[in-house]
Amino acid sequence: MRVSILTREYPPTIYGGAGVHVAQLVPQLAAITDMVDVQAMGEPREGATAHPETFPPGANGALRTLGTDVAMAAAIPDVDVIHAHTWYAQFAGVIGGRLLDVPLVVTAHSLEPDRPWKVEQLGGGYRVSSWIEKTAFAEADAVIAVSEAMIENITRAYPFVPREKIHVVKNGIDTDEFRPDHDTDVLERLGVPLDRPIVVFVGRITRQKGLIHLVRAARALDPDTTLLLLAGAPDTPEIAAEFNAEFARLQAERPGRVFWVEEMLPREQVRQINTAATVFACPSIYEPLGIVNLEAMACETAVVASAVGGIPEVVDDGVTGLLVPYDPARANDPAFIAAFEATFAERINDLTRDPERAAAMGVAGRQRCIDEFSWAAIAQQTVEVYQAAIDRHAADGAH
Repeated sequence: MRVSILTREYPPTIYGGAGVHVAQLVPQLAAITDMVDVQAMGEPREGATAHPETFPPGANGALRTLGTDVAMAAAIPDVDVIHAHTWYAQFAGVIGGRLLDVPLVVTAHSLEPDRPWKVEQLGGGYRVSSWIEKTAFAEADAVIAVSEAMIENITRAYPFVPREKIHVVKNGIDTDEFRPDHDTDVLERLGVPLDRPIVVFVGRITRQKGLIHLVRAARALDPDTTLLLLAGAPDTPEIAAEFNAEFARLQAERPGRVFWVEEMLPREQVRQINTAATVFACPSIYEPLGIVNLEAMACETAVVASAVGGIPEVVDDGVTGLLVPYDPARANDPAFIAAFEATFAERINDLTRDPERAAAMGVAGRQRCIDEFSWAAIAQQTVEVYQAAIDRHAADGAH
């Protein structure tokens, strides 16, 4: 079987869960298929055919992506199946699938209709990205959902997709790369005290990741608890300004207990920080699965997370961490949001006050990663989806 993977992100340029997914999946696929071609966006890199943006820098971001998609489609070699990741690469998949008359598989790492706040980031480009995604789901011979929860989201957003086209293949974790690492040089360099509980967040400054809720919740953490944020790449100047104001307020109230690292650290440094954390915090308001939680769990760290999307399929409430209910329908209800933030702080305090319980959850979390989230198994499941797409494409006839 010959496969072409279409992606925006590819090592060494990775900033989100979809990029991590592709980076881990490709070498596993290469071991069990005849050929894996990778078409990626951006600058040249090893292991992929790279396609820089060709539209003028001032053009809308969605239009620049479309221009790159056309170049990607033209570069796809003779393959048996095309697999497109995120709306950024899905238009290339649609064109390439029709051009070569081969089946198209798309992975639902997230859904544009479930992220309306992106209009802040993309403007009219959000309507374009939504159209691309809708078109790709209509064209696809198979759709991969990264969690069971995503099935309902897909059928709600795109009711025209037959249920039999949707296959669940969860994200995974490399437990050799993410493992307990008790070195402390990174934390020492950052000036983080090592003799007190540490709460860690890793992610972008976006509405989706809910970081603003964690910063507000942190005002109610126990006084000796340190908050360490590995957070950068704000979606918009408005989101950056809102976060900066709340962070400055928190820093003034908790001097010496709040740290913010804006640059993206190498994964081996993130591993060390995750290991040192008493609690990993994931306050996302939307999360199809949440690879960051798997990374923390693989480092034997307990997780406190919002119970949204696929997170409950990763974090076993009361066993590998604690979940906090969140209702997206009440996102504009100040009383509900205040209660959510207060409860989030309480759950973190529950674990920082009981380090033995937190440690036991961390051990259970790593074992869960080993038992249920192997990339080798995920690659095999993905190939089975490819074969289903090939069979369906053949049965349906040429487009």
